[in-house]
Amino acid sequence: MLAGQDHTSRTRDGEAPVLPSTGGPEAVEPHTRDQGSRSVDTVCIWGRANSVNVQKVLWCCDELGVAFERRDAGMNFGVVDTPAYRSMNPNGRIPTLVDGDFVLWESNSILRYLALRQIERDPAAKAIYPEGAAARTRVDRWMDWVLSTLQPAERALFWGMVRTPPQDRDMAAINAAAKASGEAWGVLDAYLAHGHHFAEGENLTLADIVLGAYARRWFGVQVENRPDLPRLQAWYDRLSKRSAFRQYVAPPLT
Repeated sequence: MLAGQDHTSRTRDGEAPVLPSTGGPEAVEPHTRDQGSRSVDTVCIWGRANSVNVQKVLWCCDELGVAFERRDAGMNFGVVDTPAYRSMNPNGRIPTLVDGDFVLWESNSILRYLALRQIERDPAAKAIYPEGAAARTRVDRWMDWVLSTLQPAERALFWGMVRTPPQDRDMAAINAAAKASGEAWGVLDAYLAHGHHFAEGENLTLADIVLGAYARRWFGVQVENRPDLPRLQAWYDRLSKRSAFRQYVAPPLT
């Protein structure tokens, strides 16, 4: 199921974007294009499609069946430094979620919000963010681990191999990042020895979405002496068969 649609709301140089209303005294002008067909239940996600932090939000929306529209922002699309956008997200980063009068930034917080929002409407959705202190905290742990351990290791590898011209690459730094990334992924590979299909059991959770978005980058770049991590590979193969992953995470790295 395709839960959302993408709009490319590019703006001319120096022109402020027209943003969905956030309500309150700092409200920005509501977006009018397609407004007639937009459901009040549709959330708006600001951010470019090739951002790993946007990708995991789109993937989550699709898995939960949350209707959304995405609007380009960040890097070559600009937008994030305009007063209108900064009124929603003072950090000038992506993604930013707008759900009626509610505005939220920080991608992992957005994932938790989307899951809890859907659980309130359909208790069956709790599988993606399980109830109970221990079960839910184990999911949160992996989300935090990506931020504290995996992302810092993998960032230089991705930027060096994907977003840096070959003649400008610092191969010593890239190789060091590849080694650190492989060691980090080895932690998950060892943990997957419990034999479950997903990181925390037999159901996909937010942990898999966050980990999987970064795994796409790990498996998508050329790495010398890539460590043999068979359980990680099998887990990734399962994720890569999901329609939402193929739609939002699997496209070529840019």
